[in-house]
Amino acid sequence: MIHLLERRHGNHRAHRIAMRLLLASMLLLMLGLGLLLPGRAAAQDATPVDGAAIATRLLDHLDAGRYADAEAMFSPEMAAAVPADKLKGVWESLPAQAGPAQGRGIATSLVRDGTTWVEQTLQYSKATLVAKLAIDAQGRIAGFLIQPAQAPVAPAAAVAEDAAFVERDFSVGEGERALPGTLAMPKGDGPFAAVVLVHGSGAHDRDETVGPNKPFLDIARGLAAHGIAVLRFDKRSKARPQDFANATFGVDDETTNDAVLAVDALRKAEGIDPARVFVLGHSQGGMLAPRIAAVSGHVAGLVLMAAPARSLLDIVIEQNRRLAVLDDGKTSDAERDAIAQLVEQVRVTRDPATDPATRTVMGQPAGYWRSIDAVDAVAEAKSVALPMLVLQGARDIQVVDADWGRWRGAFHANDKVAFKLYEKLNHLGIAGEGEGNLAEYSTPGHVDQALIDDVASWIKAR
Repeated sequence: MIHLLERRHGNHRAHRIAMRLLLASMLLLMLGLGLLLPGRAAAQDATPVDGAAIATRLLDHLDAGRYADAEAMFSPEMAAAVPADKLKGVWESLPAQAGPAQGRGIATSLVRDGTTWVEQTLQYSKATLVAKLAIDAQGRIAGFLIQPAQAPVAPAAAVAEDAAFVERDFSVGEGERALPGTLAMPKGDGPFAAVVLVHGSGAHDRDETVGPNKPFLDIARGLAAHGIAVLRFDKRSKARPQDFANATFGVDDETTNDAVLAVDALRKAEGIDPARVFVLGHSQGGMLAPRIAAVSGHVAGLVLMAAPARSLLDIVIEQNRRLAVLDDGKTSDAERDAIAQLVEQVRVTRDPATDPATRTVMGQPAGYWRSIDAVDAVAEAKSVALPMLVLQGARDIQVVDADWGRWRGAFHANDKVAFKLYEKLNHLGIAGEGEGNLAEYSTPGHVDQALIDDVASWIKAR
């Protein structure tokens, strides 16, 4: 659900390194949507800048300890968010976590909507990192992020010829802003009940890929084998990050509005029963599922999988505190400082005097976080009064008992709401043993078949 767990790589030791680097890097513009946002969209006809040269000059300044010179390369918004002293603290913490620096790879760049986007590999003895920059038309660095390198995402396996369903391309929305998707359609005569899958936080593809795992692919094909059509689509922050090139977007722009379009498009598709279209939301998608239903007005029921029931701003602090001690039982000085910065960023975000465009938690605009903070998933679920199936893994280290308990407390006496707790499942719905841990996010697995069967049975009974 929360962004720190959506960038995983390597073995268990690499996970510990990644966790500490991510915590330390929260002083930079670490963006929860998984993209770098410039302070302002540049004109599309602007002369392209030499992004690789600018990235090299910045990294040379950092390596030489010339942090004031590095700050001077930033846009005014970026310099205000990451002044030289903060830049120094983050940069000098990297070798302590990742080992001595061993050089850089070749920089790659592209120009999109007038902004030059650069990626530069940084090789350390214990980890490979990637520096990502957004450079405006004036050659100023308007976004800067350092994160662990990711392994290439493996493509989804082809559907077997003898499967009980077929897959086809499916578009959500119209024109250039449309999002690409896949519809898993049962074979045979319809009309079929159908499900729209709604992602958790982060710039997810249609399979909700996390490391080697593809939970939405598993769910879509599993339900389709049961005779239920399933639509999954690339999230806007994944497919069209340029749509967030200003600081005025909110969670509805990121998730809700596209999910409503997906419901509408699926209801109109041939072979679909328009009166039996459901929404299955995972993590943040589950939190927003009641809102999606309210805006749509055409949702037959909701499946909430690992859905937060509390404020995400409170949960993200809680998660960082939990994750800091998860690997070694200790909170390092760098982790403690990063958490303190996070607590202060949350305070600033909630301060009415803070301009909504101000970059705060993970570099996102305060207005974006306020739009999430305004979501009361339990109250909105009560308002829509739809049938619901609430699913929770007991080994989930992201959405925990406090959220599960709030859902149970609010709806335990409601005969339209069913609950399923799975003792061995983690946040992705994948089974494991012992306490939940970070290494599971890079361990190949599949969504538990019992969970898929339970969802299918519940939908068929509606």
